[in-house]
Amino acid sequence: MSEFGFHTSGEEIVKKYEPEVRGKTVLITGPSESGLGGQTAVFLAAAKPKLLVLAGRTESKIQPIISKIKESNPGVETVFLHLDLASLTSIRAAASRFNQMVERLDILINNAGIMAIKDYTKSVDGIEMQFAVNHVGHFLFSNLIMERILAAGKGARIINLASLAYLSGGINYDDCNFQNGKAYNPWLAYAQSKTANILFTSSLVDKLKSKSVAIFAVHPGWVETKLLAAVTPDMFEDGVRIAEAALDEGEELPTAALQPKSLAVGTSTILWAALDPSLSDTAHSGAMLSDCAIVENIKPHATGKENEDRLWSLSEKLVGQQFTY
Repeated sequence: MSEFGFHTSGEEIVKKYEPEVRGKTVLITGPSESGLGGQTAVFLAAAKPKLLVLAGRTESKIQPIISKIKESNPGVETVFLHLDLASLTSIRAAASRFNQMVERLDILINNAGIMAIKDYTKSVDGIEMQFAVNHVGHFLFSNLIMERILAAGKGARIINLASLAYLSGGINYDDCNFQNGKAYNPWLAYAQSKTANILFTSSLVDKLKSKSVAIFAVHPGWVETKLLAAVTPDMFEDGVRIAEAALDEGEELPTAALQPKSLAVGTSTILWAALDPSLSDTAHSGAMLSDCAIVENIKPHATGKENEDRLWSLSEKLVGQQFTY
């Protein structure tokens, strides 16, 4: 059982596992200021990684984090990588640049995400925006840089930020675009993308089982970040109603789904997943984590080889490329 829990700060995790950070190369998507990714980068920098690659769409939103790290830990190399997860062209270009930049990647944290977009929106490639950014973009990017992750050998980690919001519903494999918006609901679309994060995690574990890479899906908690900026009180209540309606009779929403956390505390499970040596055991790989513990009893729509295979096939179709290991 972990010595950490709901109230643990990410700073505590990094201090505990400082040797697991030193000399490592880490890539974080969506590490903007006042967000989980940015705070995760700041905490990691204190333990002297070799290189922090901060990947995002807008450099001006990430530059404050780079500046803060350079001020507090000037010896840590920190670079910006342009990555727009809503554009397959941008993702391919970013992956190509990254693969030329490094020979190995020790830790990949797929942190970037969007949440509950009120009005139906599609990416430039015609994919519902939450599914595009939260899942499809990370699916393509992760696979395109996988050789660098595998080159890191035993101890490499992939962390996919998921959410207990997956409870609200699964993936419509035949129509992930909600009848081109006619059947769109922002919370069901968010749940679809978060279910995909969980299934992508377990699917990768199966495909990379001989490669010694530990992979986890993480629910960071309910953290007041810019992710919630467009969520009105009415929208939030609607989201809770949808989630509760999806539960089994007599079942209640987990405390971790609704109890608020600070930004510093919200990073703890991300960092625990990335650094705790005990989690490198393949028996744990593929788990969903919350409050620095393994989440038990994942719903059937987010588990199973059939769901994993259907999602993988759909994702390959959407990106126009197949990946085998």
